[in-house]
Amino acid sequence: MNSSSLRRTALPAVAVLTLGLSLAACGNNDSGSGSGGDTLSGGGATSQANAQTAWRAAYQKANGGTINYEEVGSGTGVTNFTSKAYSFAGTDAFLTDEQLSAAKDACGSDVVEVPAYISPIAVAFNLPGVTSLNLDSKTIADIFTGKVTTWNDPEITALNSGTKLPSTAITTVHRSDESGTTFNFTDYLNKTSDGAWPDEANTVWPSSAKGGQGQDGTSGVIGVLTDTEGAIGYADDSAVEAAKTLGVASIKVGSDYNAPSAEGAAKVLEASPAAPNQPATSMATAIDRTATAKGDYPLMLASYLVACQTYSDSATADMVKGYLTYVVSPDGQQAGADAAGSAPLTSALSTKATGIVSKIAGS
Repeated sequence: MNSSSLRRTALPAVAVLTLGLSLAACGNNDSGSGSGGDTLSGGGATSQANAQTAWRAAYQKANGGTINYEEVGSGTGVTNFTSKAYSFAGTDAFLTDEQLSAAKDACGSDVVEVPAYISPIAVAFNLPGVTSLNLDSKTIADIFTGKVTTWNDPEITALNSGTKLPSTAITTVHRSDESGTTFNFTDYLNKTSDGAWPDEANTVWPSSAKGGQGQDGTSGVIGVLTDTEGAIGYADDSAVEAAKTLGVASIKVGSDYNAPSAEGAAKVLEASPAAPNQPATSMATAIDRTATAKGDYPLMLASYLVACQTYSDSATADMVKGYLTYVVSPDGQQAGADAAGSAPLTSALSTKATGIVSKIAGS
């Protein structure tokens, strides 16, 4: 990483920290609940955890001060941002109309929403002696709705000729908290499983999908998968790789079966259209789950950072602006990729995100 570039990126924050000014939260909030002293508080998507650790360490080394990021899940992160408990948030699902309205009320203007972390979502399982399987989206949907209940079910074995599968009962594991990863997983199933998954995308696991174990956060899902023979679940690919002991499914994309890859996720994002009804300060993307180009991996997430355009004091504004500018820069993106195996933003996306973040200012 180029440390001088990082310092240039965050230069306004250095002056602010040297002065030791107190920080306040967004827009018209004068309580300063989101940050204090030379500390900036944020949180949200657990998928960003490893990347956030790298980003915060590099930024703090160059600038001083403290950046806090709580791994509370996308939904809680956005709620804490709109309630002004956080000065910024991370979310794996772009803001809904209701959230955009709440954020605008909190900030006093349209919210900043830029992609920071691009990653495949892995369908991971625990079957001793089996490290990989082919699964299409209909079969994944049938597993998570309880239609397919054992690993040697004909629907699975038909996709995996030559692989001996046991009669072990399947235990599905899903997120119990409000999760952007769940939103992306259910969005993929709804759009690609030929009706096997009837529920629309949601950050909350649908009650119609009976059974299974609900776990809080990515770490909770990984923990149960690791400890439970026959279990299957979904999680950010970096967390699955870190567990080291889990098998990973290759999903059907066109006529191929593709394993999770950061490059495949990045290709899908770059080719996907902008989400509708978004303000000019949002880079929210409607991911094309039906992408079938060679190497595509459409079961993926684009995780965003959310901030105000205007803060009630220049100290908070400069620190948020400095941190987000670093995160979306080529240096920041490479640091995240090195730490978490994510795909860096393309040059065009990085430049656009930097331009939006540059609008952040004190009121």
